[in-house]
Amino acid sequence: MATQAKRRRVAGPVGGGDAAPDPVAGFLSWCRQVGLELSPKVSVSRQGTVAGYGMVARESVQPGELLFAVPRAALLSQHTCSIGGLLERERGALQSQSGWVPLLLALLHELQAPASPWSPYFALWPELGRLEHPMFWPEEERRRLLQGTGVPEAVEKDLANIRSEYYSIVLPFMEAHPDLFSPRVRSLELYRQLVALVMAYSEGPGPSFSLPPQNCLRMVATQLIPKGHEIFNTYGQMANWQLIHMYGFAEPYPDNTDDTADIQMVTVREAALQGTKVEAERLLLYERWDFLCKLEMVGEEGAFVIGREEVLTEEELTTTLKVLCMPAEEFREFKDQDGWGDNKREEDSLTITNIPKLKASWRQLLRDSVLLTLQTYATDLKSEQDLLSNEVYTRLSWREQQALQVRYGQKMILHQLLELTS
Repeated sequence: MATQAKRRRVAGPVGGGDAAPDPVAGFLSWCRQVGLELSPKVSVSRQGTVAGYGMVARESVQPGELLFAVPRAALLSQHTCSIGGLLERERGALQSQSGWVPLLLALLHELQAPASPWSPYFALWPELGRLEHPMFWPEEERRRLLQGTGVPEAVEKDLANIRSEYYSIVLPFMEAHPDLFSPRVRSLELYRQLVALVMAYSEGPGPSFSLPPQNCLRMVATQLIPKGHEIFNTYGQMANWQLIHMYGFAEPYPDNTDDTADIQMVTVREAALQGTKVEAERLLLYERWDFLCKLEMVGEEGAFVIGREEVLTEEELTTTLKVLCMPAEEFREFKDQDGWGDNKREEDSLTITNIPKLKASWRQLLRDSVLLTLQTYATDLKSEQDLLSNEVYTRLSWREQQALQVRYGQKMILHQLLELTS
């Protein structure tokens, strides 16, 4: 599927099963038994990999060449596990916001099953107690290192949802089937670790380990892989804050060309309120905001997303700046038409290169919003640059380095906006 440097970092030694003396040899033996097809051009090894285990090209691999194919029956899922029939019958009772409960119950069962077919696979798992997702960081450390990035808020929602899901659905199910789930897997902490593992091994939102429609899962190279290079699975277009949230690592600046910075929608409202002088102006601004909500352009928890080269939420931000900045009489007319009949002018296009050409009032509101956003971070850009530009960086912990890359990438995008709106 890919050979990108969006790397899955495995933390620490393996665990989670009765490991063979050589887990790689045991795993490869199991692969042959289940009919997994592995290209002779690649090898699974500890050698030459960035973390834990990985796949290395033994000779040059061309784009489109098969790396491996996994038979449908060997894929671990709620459908293939030994309690698949029960999970299917109880599907209605196992519905949840995440959609992951049946898969996680399958994992919980197979982890403690004495003769699980996937034991050699579990032996390659990272040590669950050493996963590096921010949800396992102490709250103080998470807030201190990632304040302003949006990660602490995302993690707090995750933890609340995981806890609710575990106590309302998962634990009652396990207690109702004590013959299938030993007491040692009835643990919120283990459940949280498995959620993180599923997040780290998924291809994006939604359940991981899912079954494709064909008879096997095929992984092919998307670009030339030179001999001796490690082979990586891409995660798609993800900002650094998403990478650290889901996988526990970030890419060093400026490698992640998909990095983004968020400006909270309510921050733009706050910036606009700063410009009001009397109560009538404030009331009119709230009326404009309510109208934007009606148009579904803004929300109390939404964010405008800014990339390095484009505004990913261009329509929403353009409409918001337009409505909040237009003269009162023009707004009345605009509101009467429910926002229709408005001719978008070329100079109002919100591409990064066009920002300096925006109306002065738009640029000022955008600039004020950026300044308010920068205030949410605990440190300024100069402090980050000092950490990155000398030997101090090498003395930082892994978490400090990853968090620094997240903060720095976001601030670089926000400071670019400051320059464009000055």
